[in-house]
Amino acid sequence: MFQHILVPTDGSELSRATASRAVSFAKEAGARITVFFAKPEYPIAYFGEGALIDPTTPEKFSELADQQANEYLSEVQKQCVAAGVECNTIAVTSDVPYEAIVEAAEKSGCDLIFMASHGRRGFSGFLLGSETNKVLTHSKVPVLVYR
Repeated sequence: MFQHILVPTDGSELSRATASRAVSFAKEAGARITVFFAKPEYPIAYFGEGALIDPTTPEKFSELADQQANEYLSEVQKQCVAAGVECNTIAVTSDVPYEAIVEAAEKSGCDLIFMASHGRRGFSGFLLGSETNKVLTHSKVPVLVYR
């Protein structure tokens, strides 16, 4: 039924468990996976007339975000290889993860988004409007929510 599954990850424990289940699901369905991570944008905070100076340069911040993305994506990619599931990875920079997830699913031609019920913000984030809820609201691609 499903041939190409987008699996967003944020590195949380629930996200890792969801990715493992998504790999099993893809293997059973004969589907391929695209693992997705939204890297944060460089934070700039303004107070009064000047900006708060961050000791991390934009370049260093980007480097650290790339390392984090590679860590999370390669973890799922290794599971896919072990299970014999075809896998691609995508990392984009976005402070609006739900929009990036929906766009990645559409651009990649995915026919399912398989994601955790809530991420780093925990259960309270889920109740107040998690990224998952926003994806459910805005995606034209079917969404499977794993708890």
